[in-house]
Amino acid sequence: MKIEELTVTGMTCASCSSRVERVVGKLGGVSRATVNLATEKLHLEYDESVVQTDAVQKAVEGAGYGLVLPEKARHATIPIEGMTCASCVARIEKAVGKLEGISSVSVNLATEKADVDYDPARVRISSIKKSIIDAGYTPREIDASDTVDKDAERKQREIRVMWTKFIVAASAAVPLLYLAMGHMLPALGFPVPSFIDPVRYPLAFALVQVALVIPAIVAGNRFYRVGGKALWHRAPNMDSLIAIGTAAAVLYSLYSVWRIAAGDAMAADNLYFETAAVIIALILLGKTLETVSKGRTSQAIKKLMGLAPRTAVVIHDGVETEIPISEVEVGDVLRVRPGQKVPVDGEVLDGYTSVDESMLTGESIPVEKKAGDPVTGASLNKNGTITFRATRVGADTVLAQIIKLVEQAQGSKAPIAQMADIVSGYFVPIVMLIALAAGAAWLISGQSVAFSMTIFTAVLVIACPCALGLATPTAIMVGTGKGAETGILIKGGAALEATHRIQTVVLDKTGTITEGKPVVTDIAMANGTGEERLLQLAASAEKGSEHPLGDAIVGRAESRELALLPIESFQAVPGRGIDARIDGRGVLLGNRAFMDERGVELGALRATFDSLAAAGKTPMFVALDGAPAGIIAVADVPKPGSRAAIAGLRQLGIEVVMITGDNERTAKAIAEQVGVDRVLADVLPHQKAEAVRGVQEDGRRVAMVGDGINDAAALAQADIGIAIGSGTDVAIESADIVLMKSDLGDVLGAIRLSKATIRTIKQNLFWAFCYNVLGIPIAAGVLHLFGGPFLNPIFAAAAMSLSSVSVVSNALRLRRFRASAAVAATIGR
Repeated sequence: MKIEELTVTGMTCASCSSRVERVVGKLGGVSRATVNLATEKLHLEYDESVVQTDAVQKAVEGAGYGLVLPEKARHATIPIEGMTCASCVARIEKAVGKLEGISSVSVNLATEKADVDYDPARVRISSIKKSIIDAGYTPREIDASDTVDKDAERKQREIRVMWTKFIVAASAAVPLLYLAMGHMLPALGFPVPSFIDPVRYPLAFALVQVALVIPAIVAGNRFYRVGGKALWHRAPNMDSLIAIGTAAAVLYSLYSVWRIAAGDAMAADNLYFETAAVIIALILLGKTLETVSKGRTSQAIKKLMGLAPRTAVVIHDGVETEIPISEVEVGDVLRVRPGQKVPVDGEVLDGYTSVDESMLTGESIPVEKKAGDPVTGASLNKNGTITFRATRVGADTVLAQIIKLVEQAQGSKAPIAQMADIVSGYFVPIVMLIALAAGAAWLISGQSVAFSMTIFTAVLVIACPCALGLATPTAIMVGTGKGAETGILIKGGAALEATHRIQTVVLDKTGTITEGKPVVTDIAMANGTGEERLLQLAASAEKGSEHPLGDAIVGRAESRELALLPIESFQAVPGRGIDARIDGRGVLLGNRAFMDERGVELGALRATFDSLAAAGKTPMFVALDGAPAGIIAVADVPKPGSRAAIAGLRQLGIEVVMITGDNERTAKAIAEQVGVDRVLADVLPHQKAEAVRGVQEDGRRVAMVGDGINDAAALAQADIGIAIGSGTDVAIESADIVLMKSDLGDVLGAIRLSKATIRTIKQNLFWAFCYNVLGIPIAAGVLHLFGGPFLNPIFAAAAMSLSSVSVVSNALRLRRFRASAAVAATIGR
């Protein structure tokens, strides 16, 4: 089953997206098709052996819309120096055309550029350049503008076209409105020109309006083209409503022109060309502003795309060469100097530096890197030169995967959107019936045809379901984009919605609540042994061991810059400890049983040992020459922000449960330090998913937070799985939310972001429904029944456009969300 994200063009409202979903979903081999109106993306899951994207494109185009298929080949424009005549052109075309993977090559002598279409899987740009050099010419560097994001470029072009159409429509609507108000203008000092005076020259007056309305209709031709096709397929949409409403005004006005030509001068009072023109102009203005606003909702993606550097410095045979980042291959050795960005993911071979990874994690503190450490593409090298080997390039890099993840999330639908989709599917046909019924009712009641037509048009125009279709996807786009900026990756609309309902958060202890590696917490001395001497001897003994507890002791000694002494003899006793001889002294390091076996009298140290063990730490006795010298305690300590984050979760009314394989005494000691009330201890890795299921069986909606392979099943079992970003790929793949920082505070931030996004969606849906519930009766003339005014279609068009822009603007307020501020606000309450 293949998954693709394709761009759909020509959609204007929720009815459009629903229609595309229906026609694509009917194709054999398509298992899932969902359309996001805000992103204009079709999420397609299909069987390649049954259906191809060409068939999908044909189905979408048959429904009246367009589908942009992914490019199967890349295009490059390569500037070339040294060409002098047509034979140069032919020589280069022949040389490049011989390469495998080249689908077309065209060289322009005047511009001195070669346009090449090629398959990147079979030929590289560097090979194309080499063939040009071999032919005797010099290829220059490809202009960075050639790599401009196609989607952003398309949207900018669309905005320019829409502004042009609006200007054309407005240029026609303004004079038409001037003429329509002609009977009021003389009193204001703006008389209508005498040669088109409606009283003296009614036909000239009418024909001028006909000439003026034509540019407006041409500017708004897509309403008639797309709306008409939708009507033909019995799936009317927003365009259909606009088309019917404005066409009714134009056709009735043309009928009045015919009556004027036949000698009925009074018919000049029944011209409504200005209504059609102004409606088209206002709708175009609203759609243009809406498109501009929608472009701002995807700024997070644009920021992420702009992070990657354009070039990389590769080392080959000891020579440094700067190449485009697209030409870097796995295994290439690259060099990054201070102030430069790391081009792709890799592993440091040589050098020492600190790297700013805030673009991925949101963590402002630079991370130190040395030989053997991983580096991530687009992170900023701060102060040292490093050489590293590329391990992941192109679409496999962390940045590319994040971009893909965010794009998929922004293109997904939340379950809350299903209600809007269902309503919008029936909405337009119902509105058309209401408009017909309202117009007919006023006509039967004795009102004129012109009045009834005005009511009919006003209902059609004000009820366009644009705001309804944009209410959910715009908020999801901004919410998931904002999360990505702060290091919180939410994989889809469903996860975003479900997170705000979480009642219990189950936290894995090791690596989630705690640091995930043991450190020395306490050193107790006996018999006059100094602390540094005790630590030095213990670390020297443990240097020969590979036990993680020993690593903690060695690490503490190294942090104090204590010199490790040579080992004269060494014996590790499994399950007990170490027997070593160092600096002429016998050193024993181990547990109580080991000391008892070796006949060491522990005396008062027993009480210290019991106290440290009760606190959840692992104490180890140290004896020198058979006499007790002290105790070194090691523990996996809580992360600095764990207690505050857990307090924040509890203040939101969320139950916090800690799950661990540790014994109950150790687990409860950690739980007491961080403020967790409920502990699930002695849980083996394969039992974690069952433990999560047990919490769910209590009727709780559960989020599981973990970072290891043994957490993957539990992450999948939970209603929401949250993976700490420093964890394994398996855990991240199993999760619904990925936290790029190993900061428990981001769990709270993710929940607050979900709540803020869902609150925005509910506001948008409320106002979208409320707008239509109130607007349709007013447009139908309910107020006029009781002596009030009726709604002019022009004001209905303005209100409709404003509703769409207001919904998008409300969603854009989420861009002010700050995860850290949300956490601080919760904790501070």
